[in-house]
Amino acid sequence: MAKGRGKMPMMPGNMNNMLKQVQKMQKQMEKTQAELEEKEVEASAGGGAVSVKVNGKREILDVTIQPEVVDPDDIEMLQDLILAATNEALRKAEEMTNKEMGKITGGMNVPGLF
Repeated sequence: MAKGRGKMPMMPGNMNNMLKQVQKMQKQMEKTQAELEEKEVEASAGGGAVSVKVNGKREILDVTIQPEVVDPDDIEMLQDLILAATNEALRKAEEMTNKEMGKITGGMNVPGLF
């Protein structure tokens, strides 16, 4: 057998350190994810006529509609305001998650983690 074939170089110290770092990062990410799920963000549309609050799990918690924006003759405008506020709140929740997780991963994009 040729010298060096069939054997992988052993680097137990480096591997152990790397595994410890990955485990530490995973625990930090789990803790941060749990904290993010409890946080809330809010966005509004139409100068505050409609506001939507979501949590870090991207669940809608509250929708507030000011009475003066409710016009039975213009339901489409109200629908547009609700959509705009909801999409902005969800975008803010995503941004918050990416920012907090980026602190742990050093900005490294790790698919499937968040």
